[in-house]
Amino acid sequence: MSAVLSPASTLPARQVLPPLILACLAATWLIWGSTYLAIKWALTSFPPFFQMGSRFVAAGVLLGAWALARGAAWPRPREWCSAFVLGLLMLGGGYGGTAFAEVSVSSGLVVAFIAIVPALVAAMQWPYGVRPTAHQAFGIALGLAGVVALSLGQGFSASLEGLVAIAAACLTWSLGTVWALHGLPGGWRLGLAPGAAGYASQMFTGGIVLLVMSLAAGEQPVWPPDARALASWGYLVVAGSLVGFSAYMVLLQGTGAALASSYTFVNPVVGLVLGVSLGGETIHNGEWLAAGIVAAGVVLLLAGRRQPPG
Repeated sequence: MSAVLSPASTLPARQVLPPLILACLAATWLIWGSTYLAIKWALTSFPPFFQMGSRFVAAGVLLGAWALARGAAWPRPREWCSAFVLGLLMLGGGYGGTAFAEVSVSSGLVVAFIAIVPALVAAMQWPYGVRPTAHQAFGIALGLAGVVALSLGQGFSASLEGLVAIAAACLTWSLGTVWALHGLPGGWRLGLAPGAAGYASQMFTGGIVLLVMSLAAGEQPVWPPDARALASWGYLVVAGSLVGFSAYMVLLQGTGAALASSYTFVNPVVGLVLGVSLGGETIHNGEWLAAGIVAAGVVLLLAGRRQPPG
């Protein structure tokens, strides 16, 4: 599997999605939808940058060891540089900002705010000549409208610094996504090592960036950690990083940015269900209607998943 991400590798319109792509969609939709609550629970013992950095270093080491044991080649210097750039943006900025925001912002508002990512990615691809199809554009607009309606029904509260952090996280994640597909301005392509070794190098370098940020911020994890916090951290390593993040990178390769980013519409609905089942929250008819609008937006993204080469 090539790790050089290219918009030309997107699936043709109306092609049946392969089982691997369906599994990756399920991982980003369902698993990532549950990680926001796990991040919140883990914060009681693991401060934001340390939590994210340690989880991705652990996941990168585990995935890298598995890849090398199966005969994968060690990443070359240029591939390590690409891993660092993407790790800095997508993990350092995206995950670091998300975890910092959850210190003072409800996990529900964080997951709702992230729904702006598909629109940001679509806008950032215009200089590369990539335009969303009519189905994709309408799906993005509809999904975003549904998430906004969903968030209005949740009674969210937030701090200014938390909102700034999550906005910065969305920007850096979107930029990393676009650069992974099209390269940096000026034509320099970003190529990770093939397959799992490439994902592992990106996790490891991004995790190191986050740990440096943790050290600079003077964070101190609580030891011994709270049992629920430790279990949440372990869940984030395995499900959120090893499975979820790898699935997202596979989707970028196989489907393009629009469908890969569809998790941002589904995750709030998953959070809604978890709030009912685990948090004892009450859901009103208007919120279920908003969830239905979100689902319609995702259906349109699936229907218009072809992107023109850029």
